[in-house]
Amino acid sequence: MAKKINITDKLNFESNPIIVIGDLEVEVKSDAETMLRMMGVFAENSELQAVGEALELIFSPEDVEKICKMEKDGKKLSANSLMTIIQSAMELVMGEDKGEQ
Repeated sequence: MAKKINITDKLNFESNPIIVIGDLEVEVKSDAETMLRMMGVFAENSELQAVGEALELIFSPEDVEKICKMEKDGKKLSANSLMTIIQSAMELVMGEDKGEQ
């Protein structure tokens, strides 16, 4: 007879986490399908090409627009900062950053 183990209690079916960027709070899509697609995006494209696809996968179109329009002291968000946002969102979803409760 094959071994059987019930892992249901180890699984997470919670709502999506929120990432805070200054005064802006955006929801990060954290479902398994989205994360699998994210891994493919970064595996198949250069980092710069993957940024646009990653944004569309993990944030709503409205939140992407808000993120891209962000300014501080009259200066727009840098490409490096955009990558930081994506990386931080992925770390939050993957459990590497537990965030605030």
